[in-house]
Amino acid sequence: MPDFLPPRPRRGFSSDNASGAHPEVLAAVAAANPGHAPAYGADAWTARAQELLAAEFGAGSQAFLVFNGTGANVSGLAAALRPYQAVVCSADAHLHTDECGAPARFTGSTVLPVPAEGGLLTPEGLEAALPRGRRGEHQVVPAVLSLTNASELGTVYRPEQVAELAAWARERGLLVHMDGARLANAAVSAGCSLAEVSTAAGVDVLSFGGTKNGLLLGEAVVFAGTAGGVAAARHYRHTRKQSTQLASKMRFLGAQFVALLGDGLWRRNALAANAAASRLAAGLGTVPGVEVVHPVQANTVFATMPPAMTARLADEFSFHLWDASAGIVRLVCSYDTDTTDIDSLITTARTLMTA
Repeated sequence: MPDFLPPRPRRGFSSDNASGAHPEVLAAVAAANPGHAPAYGADAWTARAQELLAAEFGAGSQAFLVFNGTGANVSGLAAALRPYQAVVCSADAHLHTDECGAPARFTGSTVLPVPAEGGLLTPEGLEAALPRGRRGEHQVVPAVLSLTNASELGTVYRPEQVAELAAWARERGLLVHMDGARLANAAVSAGCSLAEVSTAAGVDVLSFGGTKNGLLLGEAVVFAGTAGGVAAARHYRHTRKQSTQLASKMRFLGAQFVALLGDGLWRRNALAANAAASRLAAGLGTVPGVEVVHPVQANTVFATMPPAMTARLADEFSFHLWDASAGIVRLVCSYDTDTTDIDSLITTARTLMTA
């Protein structure tokens, strides 16, 4: 027997990546395990997952399963960019802050970060921030606008906002990419379908997240049925292989997406995570010395608190110190965050402030 002793399970608010896989997802993986199946996506589970993804994201869309979020973003963008081109994104975007330069290294293209109020870009902000002059071959050419939904600050683009930005991009010859690592949370927050807040509103290339919504691992790169989406998808199978995102035993990715999409598990998980964040924000707002600093529209709460409280709370509850200079912490709720988790943190915070 192995002598490894797992650590004591600890629940917290560090990330929705920290939660376990949903039991229905684990059951789907186990059910797909017996026997042999064709490799590299030529299996029944992957075919069914692609059918469900096409139903979610609209006629003409094409979906490809990959391992992780950075891989989904980078490989999807590589299908839409040439090395002399640039992707425009929020200065807070995962593409810019948390992918270790992978977009630039793998695509050969430039990332142009733009300040975004509350994590959300606007046409006016883009116009003000992007270079006005064109210097021909001496300057990179913006070719893709990338949106993150829900944003890194927990805010959500509603369908009409996505459509407005997509129209702005179209007028300038740009394709639209969306980092949808938390797209399920965004759709639930906006009260709409996955497509309505992405492909139906003008997004050409989409990273649809599963890991943060109850999967073991796995994301989908979705190309919309737009002219830009179809063109980008044309050679994506080769791009996916080159970017090391082609799973040999893909049936286990496919089975997870079948579980996630087959009977609305994605929506139930996102509803639970969003509701937990709303409860957490409301409770923290009653604690003296704590202030919620961004609108809580998905499953993430940003708040300021005194440094002493942060240090003491961190001894018992895991969360992320987002901006040490401003005293801002980030707390993320998952599909399995329950009232005990939330109420315990709030009670402890209140006790610390009154002690």
